[in-house]
Amino acid sequence: MKALITGASSGIGLDMAKYLATKDCELILVSRSKEKLEAIQDELPTKTTIIVADLSNEQRVKDLYVIAKKENIDILINNAGLGDFGYLTDTDLNKDLELINTNIKAVHILTKYLVKDMEKRDTDTYILNVASSAAFQPGPLMSTYYATKSYVYQLTEALYYEEKKKKTNVHVSVLCPGPVETNFNNVAGVHFSVKPMKSADVARYAIDNMFKNKMLIIPGFRMKCAKFFSRFVSDKYLLKVIYRIQKKKASE
Repeated sequence: MKALITGASSGIGLDMAKYLATKDCELILVSRSKEKLEAIQDELPTKTTIIVADLSNEQRVKDLYVIAKKENIDILINNAGLGDFGYLTDTDLNKDLELINTNIKAVHILTKYLVKDMEKRDTDTYILNVASSAAFQPGPLMSTYYATKSYVYQLTEALYYEEKKKKTNVHVSVLCPGPVETNFNNVAGVHFSVKPMKSADVARYAIDNMFKNKMLIIPGFRMKCAKFFSRFVSDKYLLKVIYRIQKKKASE
């Protein structure tokens, strides 16, 4: 099989690449960092192609699809994502738009284009979009990030059902992890207020469940419970809780 993974130079994306490599899966790894990708390419025990691309640039995303189409991708993993912290009135608009373009537009384009190609094939293919537990609620102090992950979550679950109704061989999953030990919090300017899961554990759990054709993948018992019990509280109360959690992140 052949997998395309965005945001593959660190964190969950890198650990997914390492895990898929143990399954003799050919890899196409995408990131902004040429140096990191080259180092990873040398280390992995499977055929690995690297592509340096800024996925906040729409044309670069479309160029990436042209490459992917020729490669007959079996697995698409949309993992690349950005975050930011602060009141909506205080965050930089250009950074907001870069985040939206990466977290939403790039995911939408690659998913939309590649699912059409995958539908034409007789073999099983897979799309795994990485959202977040943030997708399940609004997120004061990280409002743009939470909103983008909600988009990915809703889009992916809808596509899952559409592919089921069309009876295709395309299996669609969305990964919604809680805090994970990656460089994301440093880039976003926050610190986790609860103990994060190990990135390698999340990656392995996600890939295993993707191959089991699971629609919603939530690693960790704590996050599963949080999603379940959030149904029983009011939106205003949930906003208060999330704000306090976010505020605590910034102060630690």
